[in-house]
Amino acid sequence: MNKRIIFAILVTGFSGMVAQLLLIRELLITFYGNELSIGIMLANWLILEAAGCVSIRRKIEHMERRVELFIGLQLIFSLCLPLVIYLARTLKEIIGVTSGESLGLLPISFYSFLILLPIAFTHGALFTFNCKIYSLVSKGGDSQSVNGQSIGKVYVYETVGTIIGGIIFTYLLIPYFHSFNIVFGITLLNFAICILLLGHFWQRRAALSNKILGSISLILFVLYTYTIIGTLADNIHMLSARHQWKQQNVVYYQNSIYGNVAVTERSKQYTFFSNGIPIVVAPIPDIAFVEEFVHLPMLSHKNPKEILIISGGAGGVINEILKHQVERIDYVELDPLLLKVIKQFTTPLTEKELTSYRVNIEYLDGRLFIKRTSNKYDIVMVGLFEPSDLQVNRLFTREFFYLVKNKLKEDGILVVGLPGSLTYLNKELKNLNACILNTLEAVYPYVQVIPGDFNLFLASTSNKITLINHNLLSHRLNGRELKVSLITPPHIEYRLHKRWLNWFLTSIENSTKKINDDFSPIGVFYSLSYWNAMFSPNIREIFNRIERVNLLLFAILLSIFTIPFLIVCLKIKRFAYIGVPLCIGTTGFAGMIFDLALVFTFQVLYGYIFRQIGLLVTTFMVGIAVGGITMTSFLGRIKKDFISFTELEVAIILFSILLPLIFLKFSPHLEQSAVRHINLCAGLFLVMAFFSGILIGAEFPLANKIYLKTSNNLSGTAGLLYGADLFGGWIGGIVGSVVLLPVLGLLKTCIVVIMLKVSSLIILITSTKK
Repeated sequence: MNKRIIFAILVTGFSGMVAQLLLIRELLITFYGNELSIGIMLANWLILEAAGCVSIRRKIEHMERRVELFIGLQLIFSLCLPLVIYLARTLKEIIGVTSGESLGLLPISFYSFLILLPIAFTHGALFTFNCKIYSLVSKGGDSQSVNGQSIGKVYVYETVGTIIGGIIFTYLLIPYFHSFNIVFGITLLNFAICILLLGHFWQRRAALSNKILGSISLILFVLYTYTIIGTLADNIHMLSARHQWKQQNVVYYQNSIYGNVAVTERSKQYTFFSNGIPIVVAPIPDIAFVEEFVHLPMLSHKNPKEILIISGGAGGVINEILKHQVERIDYVELDPLLLKVIKQFTTPLTEKELTSYRVNIEYLDGRLFIKRTSNKYDIVMVGLFEPSDLQVNRLFTREFFYLVKNKLKEDGILVVGLPGSLTYLNKELKNLNACILNTLEAVYPYVQVIPGDFNLFLASTSNKITLINHNLLSHRLNGRELKVSLITPPHIEYRLHKRWLNWFLTSIENSTKKINDDFSPIGVFYSLSYWNAMFSPNIREIFNRIERVNLLLFAILLSIFTIPFLIVCLKIKRFAYIGVPLCIGTTGFAGMIFDLALVFTFQVLYGYIFRQIGLLVTTFMVGIAVGGITMTSFLGRIKKDFISFTELEVAIILFSILLPLIFLKFSPHLEQSAVRHINLCAGLFLVMAFFSGILIGAEFPLANKIYLKTSNNLSGTAGLLYGADLFGGWIGGIVGSVVLLPVLGLLKTCIVVIMLKVSSLIILITSTKK
């Protein structure tokens, strides 16, 4: 029975991780690819898991048929999973929102909470059940140590299952199977666990409840097996995709390790979506946008021969560039699946672009390509038009602009685009444009702005960029004999009229003076603030206040937080052990921040190299498992529990100091050596991730042993502390991704962690003395 319980715990962790990743991917498409939704969804998952842990923790002690109830929860989890995947895809149709329309912050929070509720809540309750059932089948010495070890072992086993789930999902499931194949496979595994735990349920002497649950599990196992083997899973997959893209003919829908690629067709016109965002339209693209984005910069250069396009080249941009007498176009795109699908649904436009002898395609992160290439270019075009997430922001920072500067020829031009307007710029849009303009002007002596519905920024080391005017560009247009539809001399005169530039510069005069840096990515915050102003204008003031956040504010808030806890600990005896769950909560917060900070720093230095980032997160989870296993094995021998726990708290504080200092000190060397030895450089990140995971994982078993001194309720203790851990992670996910890292940057974020851990340590020591 013991081995079957262990296997069930592993499957619980495995299933939870796969379900979480799958639902986040599906909802990301529904929420129009907005990265802020990832932080919200992750936070909702954690808080719902915490609620599941805590809600069941007291009741389970008095339950008689715990295994049967555990199996019942497992069945609910498994039956709900395909339903919520289908609901995630069809949400917009249900609530009456068109497929191309984005949602605001509050609707995203509300609807993701509802969709995740049945899965995350039951998964959290399963952890508490696992702890109690495992303790009943285990044997050992004194109750505190044994119970503490039982909870610690369950924590470790579930973490191992989570690690396995993350690796298999990323490297095996996503590249080869669609979502419903994956989800039905997971449910099959859970039904098999139910059958395994029930044992010989078909025998006459078996309890009636066992027979009923066993029969249900077996029937569901057979039905879901038929669903996967037959075509039903594929039919459900395509049916949900058609509802997701209502009134559009979905001809392709597939996940890659980088995201989701979907293709719709109407009257031989194809639209290619990446994570729900339309990025390529062929064979007839948005002519106005494509011609302005390409020809205004190309005509600004006297003789462009070598061009670099970082993303967004297919579907018109390359075609327009080829109309000039260029010799070479390097086109860098991250996701190979996107161009593979474009070639599969070929059109005369895309075939011409992707088969031209002058076009060289590279499947690589754009910033990493810039570091590695020895070529120099007349024009570098960034085909992404807003630093909406940390990945894209890397192409809008001061450090990136310096990299491009070194790859430009004598009169070379960097071309960057941002959202704009010729009628009204709200505060958020002003700050976004001003921030990137400030950053460009910090690197390039000459920056020319062409305002419009999207603003073009042309940056160069040559003053020739400031001499462009409509007469010069019209002369070059006629001289090159370009076949264009929109870019005519009158249109050029209209776009370059000085009144637009004067109006734009006057509008942003009193806007932000901040510069967008790698380790202080304020551009991401301004982009999120702009998005929020469009779709959730009723909470604009919250973002305005977040922008003013600083370390002094956090110090004041933590002081206000700490003093009442100290008073409670000193005055009320039953709260003497409040410091333990509080420390676990702040450790959950710190663990989430460490994880985010490592991924954030890795993205900044090395780009969105998905497999390495997956390895980084997995290494962090392995560290948690090793820390939990090591501490669990030593619990019986540890006599001074509070001293050991305090030492771990101090170690986490020291790590919070060490982490930013290492990366800020050595980041130039790491970035430079990454050009040839990226795997070697990534080793430092793996070491830091592993060590931080050990610190986080080691605290949980020891905390359970300490807290069990006040209560013999094992389930209650496990639920309380695991819930505190998840709650801290929830706060860390929201605050870290939206406020701390974008607004304060890496160093100040780690200082906030230090202040929070010092605060909880003071409360712990005070409560211990009491």
